[in-house]
Amino acid sequence: MLILVTGASKGIGFEMVKRFSRTPGTLVIAVSRNIDPVNRYVKSNKSHAVLAVKADITVAKDRKKIAAVISKLEMPLSVLINNAGSLVKKPFKKISEQELEGVYRANLFAPFLLIQALLPFMHKQNAHIVNISSMGGFQGSSKFPGLSAYSSSKAALSGLTECLAEELKPEGIAVNCLAIGAVQTEMLSKAFPGYKAPLQAADMAAFVCDFALKGKTYFNGKIIPVSSSTP
Repeated sequence: MLILVTGASKGIGFEMVKRFSRTPGTLVIAVSRNIDPVNRYVKSNKSHAVLAVKADITVAKDRKKIAAVISKLEMPLSVLINNAGSLVKKPFKKISEQELEGVYRANLFAPFLLIQALLPFMHKQNAHIVNISSMGGFQGSSKFPGLSAYSSSKAALSGLTECLAEELKPEGIAVNCLAIGAVQTEMLSKAFPGYKAPLQAADMAAFVCDFALKGKTYFNGKIIPVSSSTP
């Protein structure tokens, strides 16, 4: 089984790569702008189940590079986890156009365009696309000051999920979205300095990995909150 994880060098993404690499019969493509942590993990564990790809998914040529890697493997892509993301914490009045565009480029445009690029290689009738959103982008959830760009981009990713699930249904490709709550990661520390989350990255990675492998049997086009606390 071929699985691709973006944002694979740290936090939940890195923990997912490690967990998937221990799953028999699985090859994980770990995509990140910085692949040093992944390469160190591969070397220290002598793993043949991880292929690190240095790429920035917001850049067109890098998305083509990822597609070329999959094409050469001649294996259908069974799972795509759009985990990479970007956060700006600033008062709404002070967010620049450039910052807004950067957040939307990472959190919405890049997953949109990466899915387009990888669709030809996806396992027909048996593929699962999992978009990683946030409780900040979940309708009706608590909202916090300074996160208007981030939360609205994640809300847009949720809407995209619902649209794609319908469009890709004839091809047997399921698309779901996990709106993740507080997990102790670098991004959470940036959003809520000093806050201690009830879950570690490895805890959430275990849930996401299991959902990525089994969730399409029960869900399609769903936005699922995964949170035990607020924030």
